[in-house]
Amino acid sequence: MFDNLSEKLDSVFKRLSGKGILSEKNIKDAMREVRQALLEADVNYKVARDFVKSVQAKAVGQEVLRSIDPGQQVVKIVHDELVALLGGTTAELTPIDRSPTIYMVCGLQGSGKTTLTGKLALWGRRKNKKPMVVAADIYRPAAVKQLKVVADQIDVPHFHIEGKTPPEICAAAVKHAKTNFIDLVILDTAGRLHIDQELMEELTQIKSQVQPHEILLVADAMTGQDAVNVADEFHKRLDVTGVVLSKLDGDARGGAALSIRQVTGCPIKLASVGEKPSDLEPFHPDRLASRILGMGDVVTLVEKAQESIDEEQAAKMQDKIFKAQFNFEDFLDQMAQLKKMGPLENLLQMIPGMGKALKGMTVDEKDMERMVAIIKSMTIEERRRPQLIDGSRKRRIAAGSGNSVQAVNQLLKQFFAMQKMFNQMGKKKMKGLPPGFNPF
Repeated sequence: MFDNLSEKLDSVFKRLSGKGILSEKNIKDAMREVRQALLEADVNYKVARDFVKSVQAKAVGQEVLRSIDPGQQVVKIVHDELVALLGGTTAELTPIDRSPTIYMVCGLQGSGKTTLTGKLALWGRRKNKKPMVVAADIYRPAAVKQLKVVADQIDVPHFHIEGKTPPEICAAAVKHAKTNFIDLVILDTAGRLHIDQELMEELTQIKSQVQPHEILLVADAMTGQDAVNVADEFHKRLDVTGVVLSKLDGDARGGAALSIRQVTGCPIKLASVGEKPSDLEPFHPDRLASRILGMGDVVTLVEKAQESIDEEQAAKMQDKIFKAQFNFEDFLDQMAQLKKMGPLENLLQMIPGMGKALKGMTVDEKDMERMVAIIKSMTIEERRRPQLIDGSRKRRIAAGSGNSVQAVNQLLKQFFAMQKMFNQMGKKKMKGLPPGFNPF
């Protein structure tokens, strides 16, 4: 999302390199470009103006440390200001510490409310709570059915009453939750324009009747500055407790993410980063600032690995690798675990410096699928003992996987080279490796 902004900021910082001191003139010139880059990223103009003023005030006249490049000093200042702009610290959701705890989801039509409702239900279930989703959108065709499909996918209860108004449905849902030991009630309200007074009044009535503990506004990151205006209006009317940025995995310019906290004063609590029910993350201002500035996001990468990779299995894999027992069956297991962590290109972007290295390149996940197809066309014996694969076996494997013999040869060549490297690593005994070390 922030590729263009990251590139322009990086260009500005490079031009500051080699300066003996951060003078008023070179900082002013640089900040003019930073402001332009922010505006092009669809950041609110007042936010961009105040951001640049703050950075300039802190950077002008600052002495350059001998061991640090001037450009890097400005990067540090910009990073700190970006973190402050995005809210400073991670804002937590209201804990599910009473039965029922009520979350109300609102926003424009098409912003991703129903999808978020399902994601929140799955999040609650993973905390060993009993969630229930409530279909309070009686206006959009098939909205109730859509939420029912989402609820069935993640195996959580779905509540709706035909012929009732949204405030009545929500009140009945809370009453039902109290008598059925539901821990978390999530109200999926209808999408509406912030200028539609009648529908906005309906939200006010729902709030008044059920007294939700969390009012979450879904802001579509793809809509740019308009998302900020919408958030401002919803916040004034409902006193929104948190914003959820949806479609952060898209190719929008990112201005909404950088503007919404400053304009509304409402904390961004969550980021929706994909279509799957599990694609929901806490919003971390410091991590997003680091990614914008090309510093990567190692913490999130490690957290994804911890969620997806079985530590016991990883420890066994380490042992096999260093005893030169690693085979194609193990390779398949590693590919499956890597896939759980999300798109490979997104994971690589979290590694510091990798974003710049990948500029102009695309990570073709079809290559991984091709390798998996070839391996699955092997017999169990061939996977365990790849050295058995001769010419006739290669032809059979190629035909079975829909690939060429050359593709099979290439995979075998890469595998044997990797096996040789692991064997050398094992001979050196690799002292000091942490438990569960995994070279993937």
